[in-house]
Amino acid sequence: MSDLRANDPRKTIVVTGIGVVSPYGIGLECLQEGMLSGKCCLAPTKDVYPGFEGSTAQVYELPLPASGADFRYSRSDRLAMAAARDAVATLDCENSAFREGGVFMASTVAGLSEIEPEVAEDPAAWYRRGSGLARAASYPPAHVADAVGDHLGVRGPRCAISAACASSAMAIALAANMLLDGAAPMMLAGGSDALCPFTLSGFSSLQALDKDPCRPFDQNRKGLNLGEGAAVLVLETLAEATARNANVLAVLRGWVMTNDAFHSTAPQTQGNGLADCMRLCMEMAEVRGDEIGYVNAHGTGTPLNDVAESHAYETAFRGRGRPVPVSSTKSYFGHCLGAAGALEAAITIMAVRCGALLPTLRLTDPIESPGVEWLRGEVRREVLPLAMSVSAGFGGSNTALIFGSRS
Repeated sequence: MSDLRANDPRKTIVVTGIGVVSPYGIGLECLQEGMLSGKCCLAPTKDVYPGFEGSTAQVYELPLPASGADFRYSRSDRLAMAAARDAVATLDCENSAFREGGVFMASTVAGLSEIEPEVAEDPAAWYRRGSGLARAASYPPAHVADAVGDHLGVRGPRCAISAACASSAMAIALAANMLLDGAAPMMLAGGSDALCPFTLSGFSSLQALDKDPCRPFDQNRKGLNLGEGAAVLVLETLAEATARNANVLAVLRGWVMTNDAFHSTAPQTQGNGLADCMRLCMEMAEVRGDEIGYVNAHGTGTPLNDVAESHAYETAFRGRGRPVPVSSTKSYFGHCLGAAGALEAAITIMAVRCGALLPTLRLTDPIESPGVEWLRGEVRREVLPLAMSVSAGFGGSNTALIFGSRS
């Protein structure tokens, strides 16, 4: 980190809360316990829509909103609200910094999960049933941010991000920029997406799904699996956090967004845009490639993405003394789309805090990449001062986040 940022607490962004809803349950502790034990949440699924047979990871026992107006909230809203409640559980929610804080939430599915196949038969009758048109208000991605902000009574700037699979990592990066600009004293940033027939059928039509649990970075990979969940980080400057004696969980050392400017769905073959993103993120944090102890990869398990991503690591970490340790945690609970970046940011922070490098599950025959150490087998325990989370999405959107301990 540059001397200016390192010595100025007003320009240092820290994480003071983490809320998670995952297929493991509610809370970072559930996620940590499940992943460190090597538990895979991907399972054969037939109940998402008629005729679907594949593997997904679902969230069970999701609590209903306390307000009782359930019809106003989509499943993506409810996942986000539960994660946000978890994130602020230890905060003083009457504090002025909290009330004046902002909300940056990402989603790609949003309320589309509420549309049932019957709507095609008679839309008017379908909307007249039960809640009527009120349920349609949850369709836009902006409703996820509104649901979180209204639920917690946060009155600061509010924004929705929907830029495919890098969305919630972008939400974190943009929220950090807002804090540096002084737009709000605190930001809640993350993402939420529910399993949905539309996304499952869409990825199926692209022939991007693996019927069995996915195998990211394996020579025999066949595609991805979808999951659902939400994660929210509480971000603020170190100055704000110190003023209220907050518990600092991690420091956001660097954050950068780039775009491949290449194709609407396919990654650039050599991963140049993603490599630039990682390189620029390390430059922002003023760290060398050798200082990054772990990379939580985007790692979807699709043939094109994984090869392009492996090239990106070779380029971004060229000159490093030893191969960079990389794994994909999508092998545990699938690709959560708009929530993936925030969930993986939470996992990266968890890795730094407990000194654990998580392996990619089912990785038996890795892609050949001399500059990369594909983590597999057992969890590796070691001190981890710095780790990077990488997200990439349709349209060539890339985001890299570097987290470190406060020291």
